[in-house]
Amino acid sequence: MVQRLSTLFVRTLRDNPADAEVPSHRLLVRAGYIRRAAPGGYTWLPLGFRVFQNVARVIREEMDAIGAQEVNFPAMLPKEPYEVTGRWTDYGDNLFRLQDRRKADFLLGPTHEEMFTLLVKDLYSSYKDLPVWLYQIQNKFRDEARPRGGLLRGREFSMKDSYSFDLDQEGLQASYDAHRNAYIRIFERLGLPFAIVSAMSGAMGGSASEEFLFPCDIGEDTFVQCTACNYSANTEAVRVGVADTIDASSVAAAKVVDTPDTPTIQTLVDLFNAREDLQLADRQWNAADTLKNVVVNLRHPDGRLEALAIGVPGDREVDLKRLEAQVSPAEVEAFDESHFAANSALVKGYIGPGVLGTNNASGIRYMLDPRIALGSAWITGADSRGKHVMNLVNGRDFTADGTLDVAEIRDDDTCPSCRSALTIKRGIEIGHVFQLGPKYAEALGLQVLDKNGKQQTVTMGSYGIGVSRAVAAIAEAMHDDSGLRWPLEVSPYDVHIVIAGKDDATITATAESLAAELEGSGLKVLLDDRQGISPGVKFKDAELIGVPNIVVAGRGVANGTLEVRDRFAGTAIETPISQVGPQLVAQARGK
Repeated sequence: MVQRLSTLFVRTLRDNPADAEVPSHRLLVRAGYIRRAAPGGYTWLPLGFRVFQNVARVIREEMDAIGAQEVNFPAMLPKEPYEVTGRWTDYGDNLFRLQDRRKADFLLGPTHEEMFTLLVKDLYSSYKDLPVWLYQIQNKFRDEARPRGGLLRGREFSMKDSYSFDLDQEGLQASYDAHRNAYIRIFERLGLPFAIVSAMSGAMGGSASEEFLFPCDIGEDTFVQCTACNYSANTEAVRVGVADTIDASSVAAAKVVDTPDTPTIQTLVDLFNAREDLQLADRQWNAADTLKNVVVNLRHPDGRLEALAIGVPGDREVDLKRLEAQVSPAEVEAFDESHFAANSALVKGYIGPGVLGTNNASGIRYMLDPRIALGSAWITGADSRGKHVMNLVNGRDFTADGTLDVAEIRDDDTCPSCRSALTIKRGIEIGHVFQLGPKYAEALGLQVLDKNGKQQTVTMGSYGIGVSRAVAAIAEAMHDDSGLRWPLEVSPYDVHIVIAGKDDATITATAESLAAELEGSGLKVLLDDRQGISPGVKFKDAELIGVPNIVVAGRGVANGTLEVRDRFAGTAIETPISQVGPQLVAQARGK
């Protein structure tokens, strides 16, 4: 049935919503696709739900094509499986917890590894049953501290998650490759540009992990791409090789220097360059010559608080996202004045390696950035107010408890694969694939009999796509100054017909006839038949709503033509009435 705009449940807005920070959020609300229901939660209106369903259809078609089978779990899940795997605790405050009237604990599912594992355990017991690939499209719940970007980061969102179950690593690799290739086809059909980058598994666990990112300036994820080879990785997953050992035999003995009024790295460097007794003969001191020691607290899932010190070159900061990824499931908290007061060995602003380390005065675990080579000499804190030490050599004058690669990554850093320069980009995560391995199967006892009749633990893969986020990402990628521009594959309608004549029976009849013709050919048609609305307003609404093909029935009808507008090309072509229908049908069938 032709959908008439006069009866469609929609209200377009001329002004941007006050809480909308990014274009996709602003346009989806203004065009009548979504409405805010609660912080981090949105109602799908008819236009938006059609786009959502189209995205879900593409995903289902490609998942079904590789042999995956769809199931559907409840959103409210029992505590016990997540307690067994440790994620009842590991998820921390991100988990929505609740109790029933009998005080039994439940959660709103943030992800469903445990439930899929138990389902297969319940029904399958032999290697002959494997491999099996199961998926669902289900709402997920995570108590984000700061929901933002509309559908980009919410507390309730829709996700396709699928899981593979195999007997061995070879089978897992085949399952992983099949899902990875399906994801490539999905995002190509959705019209979304994407980069595939190495990633951290985080709370999911597992080994191999790759993200599908939509490159976008507003993205929360930062990733690198090599300028020379095919290396790409989320910055959280970039690993700098341990620097080669340096011969320190010619380095003078460590020397403590009075450095009053040097609260920053720059003031410290300036002092060294200004004093004749500290100047270098061949160059200026710079921030990269200093060793900065940063102390943080780690809050473990069991509530335990652990101090951690990290030594990084003074020209770099500790990247908190990289740090959080490395120490997960612990959370990073500030090391504040009260913590300094409780550890008298630490002199704020002048912390050096002399007191750091589990066997030194502070007792604080001390980790070094891998750029800090054995034999390298540094200017750093002397653990005394107003004093620094120079010529302090790693391995000669101090040691650390290990290495931790959490310093910020920069443009032109060295590629860990080919040693060429890296470039940094931002992106929105739209998909993620993991090789989980046996983690969840071991925890929950998923075993099958192998060919020899022996029990063998199953190995798993996990593969997610943010369905609601994909809608927002497409909107972010495809809009222009006038409104949304949906690819035909996901557009709520194939054609938007605008009746632009004022009380002209011929124009109206022509538009109605074309709508019926297109509908009869299988196209989805939106007909703007609203009375008392000026053509200018109708045109603005059509551009805002973003159907890729707009047909204007106006003054050209008298000459036997209709105006066919292409939202992507920005063209408007007067076309003979008899040709419009066949042209649009052919386009839709070729999508």
